Amino acid sequence: MHDYNELRPRFETSEGLRRLLNRMEALGRDSWQHDPEVAALMEHIATRYAALARKHGLDRWDAAAAAFEAMRAPSIRKAIDPWAVVTRAVQVTLIAEDRANGLLCSPHQARRPQYSVFHDAERFSDRENPLTDYHHAFHVDPAGEDDAPDAVPSSNEDGSMGVHTAVEDTIALFSALGWPPETARDAVEYACARLAESSSRPSAHESLRRDKHARALLDLSSESWNVLLRIVLGNPDPDRAHTSTGRGVLLRLLVGDPLRRLFDEDDLVLAIGQSAPHTLPGGERHG
Repeated sequence: MHDYNELRPRFETSEGLRRLLNRMEALGRDSWQHDPEVAALMEHIATRYAALARKHGLDRWDAAAAAFEAMRAPSIRKAIDPWAVVTRAVQVTLIAEDRANGLLCSPHQARRPQYSVFHDAERFSDRENPLTDYHHAFHVDPAGEDDAPDAVPSSNEDGSMGVHTAVEDTIALFSALGWPPETARDAVEYACARLAESSSRPSAHESLRRDKHARALLDLSSESWNVLLRIVLGNPDPDRAHTSTGRGVLLRLLVGDPLRRLFDEDDLVLAIGQSAPHTLPGGERHG
């Protein structure tokens, strides 16, 4: 029986790798192409670092290429543990390759801190929720011109005509997208009345969401009622407070968004249409 260590290729040990690299250096770089021991070494490296390469979404031969570039450096031959230095060099290179693929840049750039701190590039369509709904770069400045009192269209100083028009346009939006006109009017006007009594839109939204008595009087399902509140008053999520979905249809109409623009928003139109209460034979409705 032979000892396992006697059957192992010599280059699997740190000293054996050092001797092989010194021999290759003495013979010249062209010797790497024809030496059978080098071929065995590269096959061993590809197998040795295969799991590390898979971790970073790369092929095992990418790891072998990284190791080859490292082993040609004089520092490897002079290191106390050549294999430890090769392993670290392969790891760093694979991390850079992985980051470069995500950042859509070169591995050389991906190694630099000023680039590596960024997140991977992604398409807007890659996320379940649109990036514009929550990313701060797309938020509207709450102190901007759109929110200024002068931006509210009104024929009176108190803005009553602007509010009345916004409410009527909101009712028209729901009616045009499948809601029974009387139901749309009752629900929107009730929500607006409660909004006038509340300190903020989020607090009005939460109060109305819990108002089961109002939902019963309006004969609406929980789904239809919640969709109406979210669309009319806006999504109460603080991260969306200054986005279109966070503002809600009523406020958007108040600050000057035309009604026709709302009909061009597919997600909005689909949500209203799908939440519309339907009339059953005999005059009964279900939400």
